[in-house]
Amino acid sequence: MPSGDRPTYPSDEGRQEWPLWEVFVRSRAGLDHKHCGSLHAPDAKMALQMARDVYTRRQEGCSVWVVPSSQIVASDPGDKDMYFDPMEDKVYRHPTFYKLPTEVDHM
Repeated sequence: MPSGDRPTYPSDEGRQEWPLWEVFVRSRAGLDHKHCGSLHAPDAKMALQMARDVYTRRQEGCSVWVVPSSQIVASDPGDKDMYFDPMEDKVYRHPTFYKLPTEVDHM
C-alpha cells in the first residue's frame, strides 16, 4: 500500500468526508487572529465548537474564527515577483531622502 493511503473498510462505503476548516484564534483583545490549525467538521457551528475545544483548551483565546478551506484564495508562489516586488520605482516607500533626528536613531 502506498504511504499516506489508508485501508478501506466495508463501513467506509458511501461515506463522505466532512469539509476542512481553517482555524484562527485571537489570544487577547487588540491582537491579530493567528492561524493555529485545521479541522474537519460538518458545518460552521460544529467547526466553531470543535475549534474552541481543540485550540483554546487552556483559556488562551478570546475570539475564534473558522473559515472553509475551500473559500481561501492564495497567490501562486510562481507569481512572487508580481505580488511582492519591492517597487523600486516608488521612492516614497523608501524613507532614504530625509534625515532622522538623533532622538529616534533606533529606527
